[in-house]
Amino acid sequence: MRVLDVRNMTIGALLLALSLIIPMALGGVLGVVIGPFSATLASHVPLMVSMFFGPWVAGIVALGSATGFFLKLGPVIGMRAAMHIPVGIAGALLLRKRLSYPLVLGITGPIHALLEGLIVQPFLAFGSSQMLYGKSEPWALFSLVAGGTLVHHTMDALIAVFSWRVISMFQNKANAKRPQFGIDDN
Repeated sequence: MRVLDVRNMTIGALLLALSLIIPMALGGVLGVVIGPFSATLASHVPLMVSMFFGPWVAGIVALGSATGFFLKLGPVIGMRAAMHIPVGIAGALLLRKRLSYPLVLGITGPIHALLEGLIVQPFLAFGSSQMLYGKSEPWALFSLVAGGTLVHHTMDALIAVFSWRVISMFQNKANAKRPQFGIDDN
């Protein structure tokens, strides 16, 4: 088992903070809410970046996102956000197998959509979905949530890939300027 080092814990803490701040500050503002579906632009980006730092970091960042959405937009959207936990862990494990980042985000997209579409079903079947969303068929609500999630995941994946490439560019320049002492100083 790989132990978290101080660098990964610090980066994880920063990503966790972002995953809490985005829904709390921007949830329902920088996005759209249609029935049980909501999309807050860039809300998946901290999770997607956290995949690089391992399954523990990704899981904790996802838990922060779920907490933020639960507090801001309620239990249905909070439970949808909790589906980020298995998605983040799966993405981190796929990255450990040396799959490319865009491919990992492409693989996790349908998983993400399926999980979020399924998690709303108990709320809609046993809850007050008719009162909240009018008369709706479960398949229609599943399609709305899963389809919307897939589109949202794709948009955030593009932002995450672009962000990671920019960060990598600066990181490579910073590493090139560091003096080399002939020992592993990472």
